[in-house]
Amino acid sequence: MDFSPLWISLHTACATIGIVFFLGVVAAWWVEGLRSETLKILVDGVFTLPMVLPPTVAGFFLLFFFGNNRIVGRFFIDAFGVQIAFTWLATVLAAAVISFPLMYRSARGALAQVDKGMLEAARSLGLGEWRIFWRIHLPNALPGIISGGLLAFARGLGEFGATAMLAGNIAGKTRTLPLAVYSAVAAGDWDAAGKYVAIIVAICSAVVIGLNLYLYYCKKRQER
Repeated sequence: MDFSPLWISLHTACATIGIVFFLGVVAAWWVEGLRSETLKILVDGVFTLPMVLPPTVAGFFLLFFFGNNRIVGRFFIDAFGVQIAFTWLATVLAAAVISFPLMYRSARGALAQVDKGMLEAARSLGLGEWRIFWRIHLPNALPGIISGGLLAFARGLGEFGATAMLAGNIAGKTRTLPLAVYSAVAAGDWDAAGKYVAIIVAICSAVVIGLNLYLYYCKKRQER
Protein backbone atom coordinates (compact mmCIF):
# COMPACT_ATOMS: atom_id res chain seq x y z
CA MET A 1 0.00 0.00 0.00
CA ASP A 2 1.28 3.44 -0.99
CA PHE A 3 1.30 5.74 2.05
CA SER A 4 2.32 8.87 0.13
CA PRO A 5 -1.31 10.09 -0.18
CA LEU A 6 -1.57 10.03 3.62
CA TRP A 7 1.57 12.12 4.12
CA ILE A 8 0.60 14.52 1.34
CA SER A 9 -2.88 14.94 2.83
CA LEU A 10 -1.56 15.51 6.35
CA HIS A 11 1.05 18.02 5.17
CA THR A 12 -1.59 19.77 3.08
CA ALA A 13 -4.15 19.88 5.91
CA CYS A 14 -1.59 21.18 8.43
CA ALA A 15 -0.35 23.89 6.08
CA THR A 16 -3.92 24.78 5.18
CA ILE A 17 -5.12 25.20 8.76
CA GLY A 18 -2.06 27.33 9.52
CA ILE A 19 -3.19 29.69 6.77
CA VAL A 20 -6.98 29.72 7.11
CA PHE A 21 -7.01 29.84 10.93
CA PHE A 22 -5.24 33.19 10.93
CA LEU A 23 -6.98 34.59 7.84
CA GLY A 24 -10.40 33.34 8.93
CA VAL A 25 -10.20 34.94 12.38
CA VAL A 26 -8.86 38.24 11.05
CA ALA A 27 -11.45 38.33 8.26
CA ALA A 28 -14.27 37.55 10.71
CA TRP A 29 -13.10 40.28 13.10
CA TRP A 30 -12.83 42.79 10.25
CA VAL A 31 -16.29 41.99 8.85
CA GLU A 32 -17.85 42.17 12.32
CA GLY A 33 -16.34 45.62 12.73
CA LEU A 34 -17.74 47.03 9.47
CA ARG A 35 -20.29 49.76 10.09
CA SER A 36 -22.01 49.53 6.71
CA GLU A 37 -24.49 46.67 6.69
CA THR A 38 -24.54 46.68 2.89
CA LEU A 39 -20.77 46.32 2.70
CA LYS A 40 -20.88 43.66 5.42
CA ILE A 41 -23.41 41.61 3.45
CA LEU A 42 -21.42 41.90 0.23
CA VAL A 43 -18.06 40.99 1.80
CA ASP A 44 -19.61 38.13 3.75
CA GLY A 45 -21.08 36.80 0.52
CA VAL A 46 -17.69 36.85 -1.19
CA PHE A 47 -15.97 35.10 1.73
CA THR A 48 -18.70 32.46 1.97
CA LEU A 49 -19.05 31.78 -1.76
CA PRO A 50 -16.46 28.96 -2.01
CA MET A 51 -18.47 26.98 0.56
CA VAL A 52 -21.59 26.90 -1.60
CA LEU A 53 -19.97 26.64 -5.03
CA PRO A 54 -19.27 23.16 -6.40
CA PRO A 55 -15.59 22.46 -5.64
CA THR A 56 -14.88 21.90 -9.34
CA VAL A 57 -16.16 25.40 -10.09
CA ALA A 58 -13.90 26.86 -7.42
CA GLY A 59 -11.09 24.77 -8.92
CA PHE A 60 -11.85 26.22 -12.35
CA PHE A 61 -11.44 29.76 -11.05
CA LEU A 62 -8.21 28.81 -9.29
CA LEU A 63 -6.85 27.20 -12.45
CA PHE A 64 -7.95 30.23 -14.46
CA PHE A 65 -5.81 32.52 -12.32
CA PHE A 66 -3.01 30.24 -11.10
CA GLY A 67 -2.46 28.08 -14.18
CA ASN A 68 1.08 28.14 -15.55
CA ASN A 69 0.08 30.36 -18.46
CA ARG A 70 -2.48 32.46 -16.62
CA ILE A 71 -2.10 35.88 -15.00
CA VAL A 72 -1.14 35.08 -11.42
CA GLY A 73 0.50 31.74 -12.17
CA ARG A 74 2.79 33.26 -14.83
CA PHE A 75 3.67 36.13 -12.46
CA PHE A 76 4.84 33.71 -9.75
CA ILE A 77 6.89 31.76 -12.27
CA ASP A 78 8.54 34.83 -13.80
CA ALA A 79 9.04 36.81 -10.58
CA PHE A 80 9.91 34.06 -8.09
CA GLY A 81 10.51 30.93 -10.17
CA VAL A 82 7.67 29.23 -8.28
CA GLN A 83 5.14 27.07 -10.09
CA ILE A 84 1.81 26.69 -8.32
CA ALA A 85 -0.41 24.61 -10.61
CA PHE A 86 0.15 20.84 -10.47
CA THR A 87 2.48 21.06 -7.48
CA TRP A 88 2.04 20.49 -3.74
CA LEU A 89 1.45 24.23 -3.35
CA ALA A 90 -1.66 23.78 -5.48
CA THR A 91 -3.07 21.22 -3.05
CA VAL A 92 -2.60 23.71 -0.21
CA LEU A 93 -4.13 26.58 -2.17
CA ALA A 94 -7.16 24.52 -3.22
CA ALA A 95 -7.75 23.19 0.29
CA ALA A 96 -7.32 26.67 1.79
CA VAL A 97 -9.87 28.26 -0.53
CA ILE A 98 -12.45 25.55 0.12
CA SER A 99 -11.95 25.36 3.91
CA PHE A 100 -11.58 29.12 4.51
CA PRO A 101 -15.35 29.86 4.55
CA LEU A 102 -15.90 27.22 7.24
CA MET A 103 -13.21 28.78 9.42
CA TYR A 104 -14.44 32.29 8.68
CA ARG A 105 -18.09 31.63 9.46
CA SER A 106 -17.28 29.72 12.65
CA ALA A 107 -15.02 32.53 13.84
CA ARG A 108 -17.55 35.20 12.92
CA GLY A 109 -20.34 33.38 14.73
CA ALA A 110 -18.16 33.05 17.83
CA LEU A 111 -17.09 36.70 17.74
CA ALA A 112 -20.68 37.87 17.25
CA GLN A 113 -21.73 36.12 20.47
CA VAL A 114 -19.28 38.05 22.64
CA ASP A 115 -21.11 40.38 25.01
CA LYS A 116 -21.25 43.80 23.34
CA GLY A 117 -21.44 45.41 26.77
CA MET A 118 -17.92 44.27 27.59
CA LEU A 119 -16.65 45.66 24.30
CA GLU A 120 -18.28 49.05 24.87
CA ALA A 121 -16.96 49.15 28.44
CA ALA A 122 -13.44 48.49 27.15
CA ARG A 123 -13.80 51.28 24.59
CA SER A 124 -15.04 53.67 27.27
CA LEU A 125 -11.85 52.91 29.22
CA GLY A 126 -9.77 53.97 26.23
CA LEU A 127 -8.63 50.60 24.94
CA GLY A 128 -7.89 50.44 21.22
CA GLU A 129 -9.67 48.00 18.93
CA TRP A 130 -6.59 45.78 18.57
CA ARG A 131 -6.17 45.44 22.35
CA ILE A 132 -9.89 44.82 22.73
CA PHE A 133 -9.62 42.03 20.18
CA TRP A 134 -6.73 40.32 21.99
CA ARG A 135 -7.96 40.84 25.55
CA ILE A 136 -11.73 40.44 25.22
CA HIS A 137 -12.92 39.32 21.79
CA LEU A 138 -10.50 36.48 21.18
CA PRO A 139 -10.50 34.86 24.68
CA ASN A 140 -14.30 34.83 24.87
CA ALA A 141 -14.73 33.52 21.32
CA LEU A 142 -11.91 30.97 21.52
CA PRO A 143 -14.06 27.80 21.88
CA GLY A 144 -16.00 28.61 18.71
CA ILE A 145 -12.84 29.61 16.87
CA ILE A 146 -11.03 26.39 17.78
CA SER A 147 -14.11 24.39 16.78
CA GLY A 148 -14.02 26.09 13.39
CA GLY A 149 -10.33 25.33 13.08
CA LEU A 150 -10.85 21.62 13.69
CA LEU A 151 -13.66 21.48 11.15
CA ALA A 152 -11.60 23.43 8.62
CA PHE A 153 -8.72 20.98 9.15
CA ALA A 154 -11.00 18.04 8.39
CA ARG A 155 -12.44 19.85 5.37
CA GLY A 156 -8.98 20.56 4.02
CA LEU A 157 -8.03 16.92 4.52
CA GLY A 158 -11.02 15.76 2.50
CA GLU A 159 -10.86 18.28 -0.33
CA PHE A 160 -11.22 16.64 -3.75
CA GLY A 161 -12.76 18.69 -6.56
CA ALA A 162 -10.71 21.89 -6.47
CA THR A 163 -7.55 19.89 -5.77
CA ALA A 164 -8.13 17.69 -8.82
CA MET A 165 -8.62 20.76 -11.00
CA LEU A 166 -5.64 22.81 -9.82
CA ALA A 167 -3.14 20.22 -8.57
CA GLY A 168 -4.04 17.22 -10.70
CA ASN A 169 -3.68 13.64 -9.55
CA ILE A 170 0.06 13.06 -9.67
CA ALA A 171 1.18 10.01 -7.69
CA GLY A 172 3.66 10.86 -4.93
CA LYS A 173 3.29 14.59 -5.59
CA THR A 174 -0.30 15.88 -5.49
CA ARG A 175 -2.34 12.70 -4.95
CA THR A 176 -4.12 13.22 -1.65
CA LEU A 177 -6.24 10.61 0.16
CA PRO A 178 -9.52 11.51 -1.62
CA LEU A 179 -7.75 11.38 -4.98
CA ALA A 180 -6.14 8.08 -4.00
CA VAL A 181 -9.60 6.63 -3.27
CA TYR A 182 -10.84 7.80 -6.66
CA SER A 183 -7.77 6.43 -8.47
CA ALA A 184 -7.98 3.07 -6.71
CA VAL A 185 -11.68 2.64 -7.51
CA ALA A 186 -11.08 3.70 -11.13
CA ALA A 187 -8.34 1.06 -11.37
CA GLY A 188 -10.60 -1.58 -9.81
CA ASP A 189 -8.40 -1.91 -6.73
CA TRP A 190 -11.15 -2.00 -4.12
CA ASP A 191 -8.81 -3.31 -1.44
CA ALA A 192 -6.56 -0.25 -1.64
CA ALA A 193 -9.58 2.06 -1.90
CA GLY A 194 -11.06 0.53 1.25
CA LYS A 195 -7.81 1.07 3.16
CA TYR A 196 -7.64 4.72 2.11
CA VAL A 197 -11.28 5.19 3.07
CA ALA A 198 -10.62 3.63 6.47
CA ILE A 199 -7.75 6.07 7.07
CA ILE A 200 -9.88 9.07 6.12
CA VAL A 201 -12.78 7.93 8.29
CA ALA A 202 -10.44 7.30 11.24
CA ILE A 203 -8.83 10.75 11.02
CA CYS A 204 -12.12 12.61 10.54
CA SER A 205 -13.74 10.63 13.37
CA ALA A 206 -10.85 11.55 15.65
CA VAL A 207 -11.31 15.21 14.74
CA VAL A 208 -15.05 15.11 15.44
CA ILE A 209 -14.58 13.25 18.74
CA GLY A 210 -11.82 15.66 19.74
CA LEU A 211 -14.10 18.58 18.91
CA ASN A 212 -16.94 17.18 21.01
CA LEU A 213 -14.61 16.51 23.94
CA TYR A 214 -13.23 20.03 23.73
CA LEU A 215 -16.72 21.59 23.69
CA TYR A 216 -17.75 19.36 26.60
CA TYR A 217 -14.69 20.50 28.56
CA CYS A 218 -15.49 24.16 27.81
CA LYS A 219 -19.10 23.68 28.92
CA LYS A 220 -18.06 22.05 32.19
CA ARG A 221 -15.52 24.79 32.80
CA GLN A 222 -18.17 27.49 32.35
CA GLU A 223 -20.48 25.71 34.81
CA ARG A 224 -17.91 25.79 37.59
